[in-house]
Amino acid sequence: MSLLYANEYIKIETENAEIPWLKIFTKKPYKEMSEVPKTVRHEIYDLLDTIEKKMLSYYTPTKINIASFGNYMPHVHWHIMARFEEDSFYPEPMWGSKQRESTLTLPSFETFCTQLKGILDKQ
Repeated sequence: MSLLYANEYIKIETENAEIPWLKIFTKKPYKEMSEVPKTVRHEIYDLLDTIEKKMLSYYTPTKINIASFGNYMPHVHWHIMARFEEDSFYPEPMWGSKQRESTLTLPSFETFCTQLKGILDKQ
């Protein structure tokens, strides 16, 4: 994991995985989304939208998965993943049972992150 973006209220980290995978965290340790102040919730939703649109245009995935679990880590955070029929777990969640050995070849994740950071810095 590495930090991609941060401001006063949130941070976005990358996940080391075979698929493009980012996570948005609140900086304060809220347990539930309903505890997050409305302005920060709106910022998270805007970030989810921005990241999803960038993943769709850059990778043209089969599907975007957005999830918020936090059972092991009771701190509000969101996972955003670009999914492909050829990835190892599809159609299962990335936490599910592996379905196959992947032969997935994707455009550069580093380039994606650089482009996304440029968009986020302007927002």
